[in-house]
Parts: sequence; structure tokens; C-alpha cells
Amino acid sequence: MKIVTNLLVVFSLAIAPLAMAQTINQWKDPKTGNTIFSDQPPPPGTNVVERRGTEPGASGQQSYATRTAAEKFPVVLYTTAECLEQCSKGRDLLNGRGVPFGEKIISSEGPELTELRTLTGGETVVPVVLVGKQPFKGFDPAAWNNLLDLAGYPKSAPYGSKPSGAFAR
Repeated sequence: MKIVTNLLVVFSLAIAPLAMAQTINQWKDPKTGNTIFSDQPPPPGTNVVERRGTEPGASGQQSYATRTAAEKFPVVLYTTAECLEQCSKGRDLLNGRGVPFGEKIISSEGPELTELRTLTGGETVVPVVLVGKQPFKGFDPAAWNNLLDLAGYPKSAPYGSKPSGAFAR
């Protein structure tokens, strides 16, 4: 009997995180006007009011340190379509630390190019990482890590975190 009880306890502990890892959708039913809470997606054409989830890496599941750093020192990565190796390494470094970041892909002309030139003193160099208001030209892992450390980002991504950037899946 003790073995069965132990197995039930182990099984319960194993499935508890799965039960908590659900997304809850909230929307207004257009026919009745009632607010609906469900783990199922809303019917097509219905505007979702709120979506709460516990997926790893979701913005609500970032560590306190990551959320605080991201609020005070948001990170933007500037790249181009032609920048393959160095930009990919920069993206990997940021994702490896679990840093939420936006990525701006620079085209021949446009507001992003003007923004990049302002940050780099007129140069068109990529990758450029902007941590808060501090830009850094080129990919230098030590310098990037130093900027991220000073901003308070954790040294590594939590298990299951989702990547950021333009090519995030």
C-alpha cells in the first residue's frame, strides 16, 4: 500500500507543472456581452481582451531581474540582411542570456538607417547593440556582456525561455 501511495505522490508532483502551464484567454462574448474565461481560444473574429499564460519565457514569466533591466535598459539589435555571421552571433549571445530585445533590420533608406547613423556617429556599421541609451558598434562578446551586466541582465537564460529578435520562432 505504501508503494501505491508513493507512486501517487510522485505522479501528482510530476503533472502539477503541466496543469499550471495553461494559457487563459479572456474575451467578451459578442452575442451576450458576458466576459468569458477559457483555456480554449476564442471563436474566430472575437477580440481577445487578455491572454495570460505561464509558458516559459513569456513576458510575465521573466525573472524579476530581467523585467527590471528590460524596463530600465531596453535592448535593440541593429542588423542588415547581408550581416550573417556577426549578427547571428550577437543574436545568439542575447538569446543565450535570455535578454528580451527588439531587432531592427536596416534597409537602404528609411528611419532605421537614420537612427543607426545617429547612434554610430554617421557610420553604417552592423551589428550595433543599444542597451538603454548606450550603443556599441560591432560584435565583441566581452563588451556586449559588460553592457548587459551593467544593465542588470542575468548571465544566462532561464530554462525554456523563448528567443527574441526578428528571427525568433
